[in-house]
Amino acid sequence: MSTAREQPIFSTRAHVFQIDPATKRNWIPAGKHALTVSYFYDATRNVYRIISIGGAKAIINSTVTPNMTFTKTSQKFGQWADSRANTVYGLGFASEQHLTQFAEKFQEVKEAARLAREKSQDGGELTSPALGLTSHQVPPSPLVSANGPGDEKLFRSQSADVPGPAERERLKKMLSEGSVGEVQWEAEFFALQDSNNKLAGALREANAAAAQWRQQLEAQRAEAERLRQRQSWRPLEAQAAAEPPSVSEKEGPGQSLEQLEALVQTKDQEIQTLKSQTGGARDALDATEREETQQKVQVGSGRQLPKVVKDWDDQVHGKPQLQPVFWKG
Repeated sequence: MSTAREQPIFSTRAHVFQIDPATKRNWIPAGKHALTVSYFYDATRNVYRIISIGGAKAIINSTVTPNMTFTKTSQKFGQWADSRANTVYGLGFASEQHLTQFAEKFQEVKEAARLAREKSQDGGELTSPALGLTSHQVPPSPLVSANGPGDEKLFRSQSADVPGPAERERLKKMLSEGSVGEVQWEAEFFALQDSNNKLAGALREANAAAAQWRQQLEAQRAEAERLRQRQSWRPLEAQAAAEPPSVSEKEGPGQSLEQLEALVQTKDQEIQTLKSQTGGARDALDATEREETQQKVQVGSGRQLPKVVKDWDDQVHGKPQLQPVFWKG
């Protein structure tokens, strides 16, 4: 294998699809991950190929001919038909820019293939087969063929015949029958797999931020309600401060009905106690006065009793009372 064939003219990464040979409508993905797709120039056969290796086999080994057409079916998906391989290849890119670069390179390679064919038909020698395509050349990277080193089956065309009108019509019909919606869906599905995790993470962060914002909003609403109530109480507080406090207010607004009733009962008990104390003192005073009166009566009776008895005796016996007569001399 020559060194020229081991150096890709242009390389990119894309999800590779092939048309379902049974239905000619559905796409069959070559794998779950994007593969490297490269343009190569085969100097031995003087042809250009699009090659993609997946694992130990060639997923794409398509010889570019002047009558091939690369069609963009969506912003990130493109396809072309290879009549020699009897299939249709589809590529899903990560961005529209990658698709545009691949399509532009396809046109350049197709033009180079046309010039190479003309030179070979004229018997001339193609001095510059790449036609300035080395502007996108990447550093040399040896390719591993499907059947091991030194095997040229990877670059061998399946058919050197030019497709006839019937074959071209069949390929056009096969392309027209392909579902654009399915192509776009499958291409977008595989192309967006890498960004789904980032989107999910961003969504979780957005939900957490939204929850935090809701909490802050509730706190601000509660603070606003508190300030509003405080503002509404200010006129009442000013009016209460201007008015003189009443007796009940001095005693305290916290005085309840039960406390007032208990106070009344206490006062009643004090009144009853005072009454009982006053009555006992009065009774004691009356008893003392009575004792003193009796004593006075007894003393007086003892002094007057002899005289009374004597008078009574005189009256009973009819004796006149003798009174002493004093003579004057």
